[in-house]
Amino acid sequence: MRLKLLSAGLMLVASVSQAAVTVTGDVANPGPVELPPGGRLLDVIGEAVPNAEGYWLAGGLLRQSLIEEQTRLKVGVLFDLDVLQRMAALFDRPSRVALARRLAEDVRQMPVTGRQIADLDPVALEVGFARNIRLDDGDRLIYPKRVDEVQVLGAVAEPCHLPYQPLQEAREYLQGCAILDDAEADYLWLIQPNGVSRRVGIAHWNRESGQFPVAGSKILVPVKNDDLDPPLPELNQQLAEFIATQLAEVVR
Repeated sequence: MRLKLLSAGLMLVASVSQAAVTVTGDVANPGPVELPPGGRLLDVIGEAVPNAEGYWLAGGLLRQSLIEEQTRLKVGVLFDLDVLQRMAALFDRPSRVALARRLAEDVRQMPVTGRQIADLDPVALEVGFARNIRLDDGDRLIYPKRVDEVQVLGAVAEPCHLPYQPLQEAREYLQGCAILDDAEADYLWLIQPNGVSRRVGIAHWNRESGQFPVAGSKILVPVKNDDLDPPLPELNQQLAEFIATQLAEVVR
């Protein structure tokens, strides 16, 4: 019995010592990093050594524990887009049907990443300005290269990749993209490369100033659906939230 307990204890110790987080991208030491018991972001980042001149804002923390939740989110978005197609057909909106079909195909091709919003700036973590999150075995850290563009997608003729312009308002980027008549005209969704998304008013009656995309941001032009019965009030928010789980490095 004592031998069995000892063996079990050794196996437990081995399993703990083998826990690892994989780091890829713009770092000096990519690959798996052994995760100590109770290990946190700084333990892993200190081993991986992100490029001091890298674009830390776009760093991504991918967690296995969030895969199931984000899978449900993806399924929900696809369900709403299917409903949108059916309702648009009933209300004789053929262009809306085509848009919903295209967006659904785009969403199907997006992976479920398990991304958690997190500040992966090593300096901010070191001085305590950012939360030093506890990590789990199998988590991944990705530090992508800087992308000097802003992508506009959603209710547009085709996704636009526009040059990043410092201090240019989010709504001003729409001028460089062909916006469809099926777009919601009063709002857009600004998705920053750190995974934070926010609805921004752009009409004269609700205009919000000071909403500046940074390099690598995405702007979602929402799909109009309040002229259908029933409308789909959560579609655009959930679509923005799922797009926010994607990584800046997938922008081409």
